[in-house]
Amino acid sequence: MKIKNIYLLLLLASFWGPSFLFIKIAVEEIPPVMLAALRIGLGALVLNVWLLLTKYRLPTDVSSWKKIFVAGFFAQGLPFILMNWGEQFVDSLLASVLNGLVPIFTILLAHVMVADERLSQHKVKGVLLGFTGLIILILPSFFDGVKGSLGGIISITIAALSYSVGFIYTRKHLVSMPSITGPAAQLSSVSTYLVPISFIVYPNFDLTAVGSPALVSTIVLGVIGTAIAFVIYFKLLEQSSAGYTSLVTYIMPIFGVILGVVVLDEALTPWMLLGAVLILLGISKTKKTRVEHPQPRCFTADTALYSKFR
Repeated sequence: MKIKNIYLLLLLASFWGPSFLFIKIAVEEIPPVMLAALRIGLGALVLNVWLLLTKYRLPTDVSSWKKIFVAGFFAQGLPFILMNWGEQFVDSLLASVLNGLVPIFTILLAHVMVADERLSQHKVKGVLLGFTGLIILILPSFFDGVKGSLGGIISITIAALSYSVGFIYTRKHLVSMPSITGPAAQLSSVSTYLVPISFIVYPNFDLTAVGSPALVSTIVLGVIGTAIAFVIYFKLLEQSSAGYTSLVTYIMPIFGVILGVVVLDEALTPWMLLGAVLILLGISKTKKTRVEHPQPRCFTADTALYSKFR
């Protein structure tokens, strides 16, 4: 297991971990589709400005953009809307558990869709161990009562499945792109249809009427939870597997616990420690038998195509 990949996984989890809380705050005043459009549009704007300040450029060929649109739909467009809608009816705690289905969906789909990500006993044991750790980590909070309607649960579960497809499709078709170009292109592609649709669906929406908590939450989601996070996401997919990258969903709640202990002075219980240990052991076991075989950029077919945009 490469130490660098562990650092990237932890960094990505630290950026995505607070997302459920920020979504819960923002969706109180901003409709789900509009929130997804604002978040993705802001992320696209940040990354395209970043591109202008660097030597990287967006691809110009039709073939690449077809793949980018598919990846963007499954990795951002569809799941962001479903997650936003679902969190209107499901507590953020339950949403984080349902999001923990992503690694399970990913290793099963990757076994069929990706040649070098075959299912193994270590992967199955690792993912199940991590999911068990996730449940134990947040189990005490469930005793306080957790809200969750059937519609909300189904919505977030489908979002988790969509994320899995996005993980796999991106790694299979787009990892040869530079880690800044890939997410910039994906977010831009989703913005082209989601932003207009959001204003058609909510013609009377007034952003100036949105309160500071919801507005700040949206900005954080767009800049940190989308723009910067997806650059790290691309980098991790480039160097590891889709299954391994999806394990970030297990680590995200750990950062929520850390924030609660440090910022809110909440108690650190043995259950939390046990859950965190099981999650980390699960991640270690999942990676145990996999030999890293990232595609060398100099030999991939797409590299020649994208090299002129770097």
